Amino acid sequence: MEPRKTRLLIALLLSLAANAQARGPVRASEANTRGWQLMTPEERIEHQSRIRGFKTYEECRSYQISHHQIMEERARARSMPLPQGGRDLCEHLQPASDSRQPSG
Repeated sequence: MEPRKTRLLIALLLSLAANAQARGPVRASEANTRGWQLMTPEERIEHQSRIRGFKTYEECRSYQISHHQIMEERARARSMPLPQGGRDLCEHLQPASDSRQPSG
């Protein structure tokens, strides 16, 4: 292979690898997790671990709905408003054509 083509191919591969690395694993945070402020540090770690471990959108959404219900109960018990979540943490598990469905 010509040196110029080799350099171009290497640059392309490095660019693709950097893009994939920048996205990284799903990270639950206050910005995208309903009830984050109502969770203990241990619960936050467990929540993030569970979100990262799901293999299907359905099991992720089932957990997410259950989590939202628990956080709503905690907020109600403390007379606190519960902010609406940001992005859908389960969205990355959907096929590309279904990714525009509304999150709960």
